Amino acid sequence: MKTTGWFTLLLSALFCFCSAGRAVSGTVSFGSGVNTFNIEFVPIGNPGNLADTTGNPNPSGSVAKVFQMGQYEISEDMINKANTVGGLFLTKDTRGTNKPASNITWNEAARFVNWLNTSSGFPKAYKFALNPGDGGYTANAQANQNIVAWAPTDPGYDPNNLYRNSLAAFWLPSADEWYKAAYYDPATSTYFDYATGSNTAPGNVDNGTAAGTAVYERPSQQGPADITDAGGLSPYGTMAQDGNVFEWNESDLNQPNGPVTDNRILRGGYWGSIATHLTSSTLFNTTPTLGDSIRGFRVATSVPEPSTAILIAMASFGLLRRRKTR
Repeated sequence: MKTTGWFTLLLSALFCFCSAGRAVSGTVSFGSGVNTFNIEFVPIGNPGNLADTTGNPNPSGSVAKVFQMGQYEISEDMINKANTVGGLFLTKDTRGTNKPASNITWNEAARFVNWLNTSSGFPKAYKFALNPGDGGYTANAQANQNIVAWAPTDPGYDPNNLYRNSLAAFWLPSADEWYKAAYYDPATSTYFDYATGSNTAPGNVDNGTAAGTAVYERPSQQGPADITDAGGLSPYGTMAQDGNVFEWNESDLNQPNGPVTDNRILRGGYWGSIATHLTSSTLFNTTPTLGDSIRGFRVATSVPEPSTAILIAMASFGLLRRRKTR
């Protein structure tokens, strides 16, 4: 085989790795057939950034590694399709296909994230005693059970975070990850009070994508906007980390290794919130088994190091070459 052919095949394998949902950069597809859906991710760089010492928790926002954050909140359509394909039994409100999935408990959000991983060939992020396919897993009562901590004998065990498996590619954002994606400005290496790149409260709107706006201080009966029409973007490019619906964080109040039954952090406010509920100084919390019509979530993901992607591409090339010479 000529060098040019080897190089082309290597690039092809690398492209397949990146386009099959493995490199998780940009838009990633899940499900199959009519139950396919996409999640858009934006890169959160500036690894090792200094923490904010003016917010809540204090300090907050320092993240050692590059990661990616879902640009939008998870929608009802995504939950519906994951339920159909994965048999997840997740419950939610029904407002419309592109509305944020609300009335989702933390445990149900974690189930959804686990399915994103396992359906894409990755280890699950969170450990449950009972999983879809196990005997007795037949309804939401099982879907809403609490997680158990990962053990030192488990592959992917991380002593710094007993909730999350380090081998998972998708997860619920930690308090620091969520905070950084919302309030940190990579251009100036500073933090803002609001997730629209400002220390001034955003304009309150019903919907839209104008810079410096968010869906809050709206009538309670109005409900949230569509996930892609819910206000201006953060400096990193995420939408609706201010307003629309509160969002679950992975972290507990005794982060990161509190009891698995400990309350989880909620941030960002919802469509009926006052401006101070949106700020970096405000957080809420509740039990992981409790859903509410004003609570939703978004997901985060890893970014493979270039060397990892190349090694996998080379492994794919080796497999192809062995097949060709048989």
